[in-house]
Amino acid sequence: MKLRDIMTQSPVKIRPEESVAVAARMLARYNIGALPVCDGEEKLCGVVTDRDLVTRCMASERSAQQMRVRDVMTGRVIAAAPDMEIGAAAHLMGREQVRRLPVVENGKLCGMVSLGDLASREESSGDAREALSGISTNVSQR
Repeated sequence: MKLRDIMTQSPVKIRPEESVAVAARMLARYNIGALPVCDGEEKLCGVVTDRDLVTRCMASERSAQQMRVRDVMTGRVIAAAPDMEIGAAAHLMGREQVRRLPVVENGKLCGMVSLGDLASREESSGDAREALSGISTNVSQR
């Protein structure tokens, strides 16, 4: 089975020039933990998570209205292709210690896969367990 079979297509995304306050409202509105950050041409340039907002904005007591997503996003993004096998994606997520994986095709964001997506499928639940185990370890295997 491939990522394209289980990914969330057309995921909610945000632009880097939006405020952190807008990002926080979007995370709450859609009940998600991460937003892919895309430029005007839909090219993936980062990911902003609820944790990014807390550690890089709120903890530093900076204004969420004035700070931009580009200031708090994670720029080093681990992404996958839609034709990647689910097991390979789970291994990648575990190795890189990420819970969400943007899916990119022809340089543009086309989907998003989470550990929950893997765990909810019987055929990939073992892969999800393995990925979570890799993510949960304190020793990075990078």
